[in-house]
Amino acid sequence: MIVLGVDPGTAATGYGVVKGGEPGGPTLLECGVIRTSPKTSLAKRVCEIFDGISEVIERHSPDAMAVEAVFYAKNVRTTVVLGHARGVILLAGERAGISVHEYAPKLVKKTVVGTGSATKAQVQAMVARLLRLKHAPQPADAADGVACALTCVMGAGFAGRVALLRRVPAGRPMPAVLRPNLSRLRPPVGR
Repeated sequence: MIVLGVDPGTAATGYGVVKGGEPGGPTLLECGVIRTSPKTSLAKRVCEIFDGISEVIERHSPDAMAVEAVFYAKNVRTTVVLGHARGVILLAGERAGISVHEYAPKLVKKTVVGTGSATKAQVQAMVARLLRLKHAPQPADAADGVACALTCVMGAGFAGRVALLRRVPAGRPMPAVLRPNLSRLRPPVGR
């Protein structure tokens, strides 16, 4: 299963592409940041974010997209502008026909670090450790995108598999995460 994780922002949108469901654990395929200039109009900035995410989707053909949900900032304008960025990211995923999942920032931190109040440095360190990287992804926005992808990969339980199964196009091979692992089933002893 390939998951594109996205940490939305209008100035910097972090993303990470993680391959999971394979022996040996998840693998980082790509991560980075889509930067926009604060001097350009909001319409131009969200267009750049849409184009950037669409390019990543085209390069990796992910099975799912994990997007960090909106947090409620004290500044209402910040929350509204962030909503515009999230909207075009969700649109890119839906247009590509991939399963889109949203995760609260605290859930992402709890899944990756073990506590919902983790710092950005702690998230970066754990992302590097979970993916067996020599260095943490830089900048922090990219690491947050990777953490969001890891949350989807690590939490893809039954509901996630069912949602993915509904999105597998005819003729495309089924992702490994959707195939049942029957090796754990053993016949009852003594009967």
